[in-house]
Amino acid sequence: MNARSPEVALTGTEDEASRHALHRGERVWLETNCYVDLWIELLHHFGCDPHAALGFTVTQAFEGDQFTFPKFSLDDIGRLYGLQAQELAIYDTLEAHVCEQTKRGHVVVAEVDAFYLPDTRATAYRQTHSKTTIAIDSIDAKEKRITYFHNAGYFSLSNEDYEGVFRLMPDLASDVHALFPYVEFVKRARAPLDGDALVQRSIELLKLRLVDRPSVNPVSQWRAEFPEHLRALLERDVAYYHLYTFNIMRQLGSNFELLSKYLGWLNAHGIDVPGDIQASAQAIASEAMVMQFRLARARMRSRVDPCNDCLDSLEASYDKVIEPLAARFL
Repeated sequence: MNARSPEVALTGTEDEASRHALHRGERVWLETNCYVDLWIELLHHFGCDPHAALGFTVTQAFEGDQFTFPKFSLDDIGRLYGLQAQELAIYDTLEAHVCEQTKRGHVVVAEVDAFYLPDTRATAYRQTHSKTTIAIDSIDAKEKRITYFHNAGYFSLSNEDYEGVFRLMPDLASDVHALFPYVEFVKRARAPLDGDALVQRSIELLKLRLVDRPSVNPVSQWRAEFPEHLRALLERDVAYYHLYTFNIMRQLGSNFELLSKYLGWLNAHGIDVPGDIQASAQAIASEAMVMQFRLARARMRSRVDPCNDCLDSLEASYDKVIEPLAARFL
């Protein structure tokens, strides 16, 4: 495993140089969602290259009110890296289970309340209650302290935040209506693949994902619904705008930026993928960001902006990515 420096864990800050390359350098979307970003850093922590598992990006569809939430396939992670992610049954306190699993060298992936996460100081910390996912790699129950992965970083928390995350405060612990959280633990089952074996297994998994690709252009499906979405954006408050753009623009744009990075990784490992496919995937990332800014301006001015040119570009770029990839690999 790649151990993080004690200084990083103690201060609760993240040295950018210690992050995986997918979270460094020039990116249109620096973050995707808490699950994808966490797993990028968690795989990096285990000494694995997350690029090989990015084939899931080709399956993103439009679900009527949002784009498919990008997530690593746990099956792919097992096949590529020998890591098993299993559901952890919670029948005691979450704290007790985390103590047991980390003692065994496992990492615990848990849904918690961002209200108690100091790294969310700019958004949720002590401001609002929202569900998010962290991966706990160490715990000191006596000192009431944990270190954990969240989004693209590695942090620590302690004392009252510790009690909040584990629901140990009297008012939280006595809430009979509180449900047990969904929790997984990650353990090493075998050594990860590397070199050519890793690349070839990654291609095999990509082929399986391409079989499950959308049968129609999901941007075209979104476009058919967009006039109604736009009406809601102009009528509702700014909080709705942020939620909408997170689940639409960010998930679409960041998903295809990850796909672009994956195709670049394949090329770097001797697997020829036409450059225009990678460029078109990156174009989706850029145009989704442009459209997000356009909608922000439209809201501020209370003006309707149908964003037809953005949608034209997104549709055309999508057509230059997924089917050409299928033709290349299937």
